[in-house]
Amino acid sequence: MSQQSMMQQALGQQWDTLPNALKAHHQNRNNQDIGHLDISYPRWMQPYLTVMRWFGVMMNRRAQHVPTQVHKHLEGECLYWARTLTFSDGKTLHFNSYWVYEGNNVITEYINRFMGLRLAVAIKDQALHYQGQGVVIKLGRWQFTVPESLLLGHTTILERAVDDQYFAMDFRLTHPWWGEVFRYAGTFKTES
Repeated sequence: MSQQSMMQQALGQQWDTLPNALKAHHQNRNNQDIGHLDISYPRWMQPYLTVMRWFGVMMNRRAQHVPTQVHKHLEGECLYWARTLTFSDGKTLHFNSYWVYEGNNVITEYINRFMGLRLAVAIKDQALHYQGQGVVIKLGRWQFTVPESLLLGHTTILERAVDDQYFAMDFRLTHPWWGEVFRYAGTFKTES
């Protein structure tokens, strides 16, 4: 395995311009992010998101300032993310995924064995920008990419340092016809 983190490989020389809080978040060792998330989406999306949850995809509950822990660990060439959200009524929601580095500036985040989101990363204005490049579908030995617009919409993620320890993240899905259909955003601190 490379001594560089997956994000460091994807960013190449841009990595050096990344603020410390984001370097800690994307370090090449097991760690956890502690913070809060706000989750929002239009009411009409509820049935669709509930079905998606059956496949381990997304979050299907709107809420503000939800305590969230994200445990990250490396296994071989994969980076695993285990998210736990604890709502004010005591219920928890788990959302797990894993990253695979695809080369150049591309990472695919798999949400299960069959489906992933291909993302291109770049630094602009000292913030880390992710742009969706399509949904990867794996069926046995076959793999193909479906345009995002055929599903929920275009994915953008922005990670920006708040200071040397904290970072803010903002995940959005925007459909070409229906506008913003899903968003979660929050502030986190990474602990090794």
